[in-house]
Amino acid sequence: MGISDRIPKSKSLWLICVFILFHFMAAEANIVEDFDADSFVETEEFESTSTQDAASTESPAVEEEDIAYATPKPPPNSYMAETFDDIVKFSKTWIKSQAKKDGVDAEIAKYDGVWSVEEPVVPLLKGDRGLVLKSKAKHAAISAPLSRPFKFGAKPFVVQYDVTLQEGQECGGAYLKLLSLGDGKLTEFQEKTPYTIMFGPDKCGNDFKMHFIFRHVNPLNGSIEEKHAKRPLGKFEDSFSDKRPHLYTLIIRPDNTFEMSLDHEVINTGNLLEDFTPPVNPEPEIPDPNDSKPTDWDERETIPDPEDVKPEDWDDDAPRKIPDASATMPSGWLENEPDMIPDPEAVRPDDWDNEMDGEWEAPLINNPACSGAPGCGPWQRPLIDNPNFRGKWKPKQITNPNYRGVWMPQMIPNPNYFNDLEPFKMTPISAVGFELWSMSNNILFDNIFISDNIAEAKEFAAETFDLKIAKLEKGKGGVLQRFLDYSNERPWLYAIYVLLVAVPVVLVIMCCCASPIVSGINDRKAEEDQASRKKTDAHTSDDVDRPEGIVEEEEDNDDVGDDVDEVEDAEEEEDAEAEEEDAEAEEEKEKPEEENRDEDNGEEQDDKEEGSSQEEEAADGLDDPSSKSDE
Repeated sequence: MGISDRIPKSKSLWLICVFILFHFMAAEANIVEDFDADSFVETEEFESTSTQDAASTESPAVEEEDIAYATPKPPPNSYMAETFDDIVKFSKTWIKSQAKKDGVDAEIAKYDGVWSVEEPVVPLLKGDRGLVLKSKAKHAAISAPLSRPFKFGAKPFVVQYDVTLQEGQECGGAYLKLLSLGDGKLTEFQEKTPYTIMFGPDKCGNDFKMHFIFRHVNPLNGSIEEKHAKRPLGKFEDSFSDKRPHLYTLIIRPDNTFEMSLDHEVINTGNLLEDFTPPVNPEPEIPDPNDSKPTDWDERETIPDPEDVKPEDWDDDAPRKIPDASATMPSGWLENEPDMIPDPEAVRPDDWDNEMDGEWEAPLINNPACSGAPGCGPWQRPLIDNPNFRGKWKPKQITNPNYRGVWMPQMIPNPNYFNDLEPFKMTPISAVGFELWSMSNNILFDNIFISDNIAEAKEFAAETFDLKIAKLEKGKGGVLQRFLDYSNERPWLYAIYVLLVAVPVVLVIMCCCASPIVSGINDRKAEEDQASRKKTDAHTSDDVDRPEGIVEEEEDNDDVGDDVDEVEDAEEEEDAEAEEEDAEAEEEKEKPEEENRDEDNGEEQDDKEEGSSQEEEAADGLDDPSSKSDE
């Protein structure tokens, strides 16, 4: 007997329902897990308000300052820890560029973008300010020196800052430049000012970028070439539209490895020697620029067979289709009747001007005479395939005996080859700046931190950026709002939600409704089995070793339902009729022996009565325990 035979069908159905429910619960758990993984960067949409409204109201978005914020003290070994909270310090440190762009019209050549230090449009932390680019469609540049130049040596380089695109970003950048140590003046900071590293987000249309560019110095000739990091594998596109603060972190280690993070989540890793375009080190060999292909060099793998001759019966001009010569014009074809005729009922409009509109012509309609004919107009034979068509003749192709392969110039040692194994040792950095052009305004920059200590960078972020995120998590909507935002950005999730709710409910209803049905079927089957046993008078285990009289008395008193009684009554009537017919037949055949049979029947009747009296006495003895004890 298998497991399925030992488990009732109703319970098996319930087990299947439970299994399916667990399956959907697991699917729902995966969705929730994905939401939790992305919820740190998925956000609620903030309603933008003007700076004037924010200034005229006392921090409308901060209802209860339950997260304390204080401007963190710069670590003593950091190169920059700028929070923009001190406006006086900012005015003394940051320098707005007065330069002009080269090669553009004078009207847009100036770096006249407007910068301001102010609170966010939606304040989060009391006393927290940022550097805001107020103008759009203008060139803007501003910079500040480091506390001391950063020289790449035995310690890692860390730069991080947070950006809030308060009105989103359609086209423009929010990256920063780490300016190279030199004699350049920050008042002349512009796009051609030498920089060592450029890092940060950039977008225009559907082109999303996360820049990490470093300028490598050729150790042979001192020339400089930009090296671009590979595209990040992690997701960062939502940071351009969600209007939330986002933390951008770049770590470069002395072993030439790098790591880019968005909101503490790594989105790109690699090696300076392997994951940049063009590569840091050139190829050791290059094609000889002075080499040229010989005139007799044949690159053709196959050539036409010079010995192949065109057959004499080959007709290059034979058409692919020809008229069917066996076709005949159908009977009743009206060659002299056109398919279309001018509408005789058409009337020229009253406002028709022949000079302006041309000669008026009645519109064409189907010729009524052609309605009962197989066709009208000139008849033409249908076209069929031309059996003589063979196309243009071409000689067959054979292997070229003079084939020498694809020619390539010889490789020679690269005269400009070098092998820089330490690209980490870049040009020292002396300042940081923003040189931008954007079609969005109110871009807020905050908490710029440069150091050689990764732990200090994390601690600085915990005292600044992380507090903003904590405030957002406690703000309007909370987890529920983030969940809705997450789902709205992925509408297909709502179909899964419906399945997760509807399918279990339907299964539960099916299980609940199926159990009574199965139970009713089993009850009817049991009644039929009991009726069958009654009909065949088969003895059950309860009948074993019981006196015959008791068994008959219990069977007479059993109530097995109205249906069973009706079946038994019908069978008894049929048996009685059959016995009567047999008796009549025997009487007709055995009339001479009638008297003898009567005597025999009388003796049998006496025996039956005597046996019946004995059975009644035995039954009375069993029913009366006292009489049994007396015996």
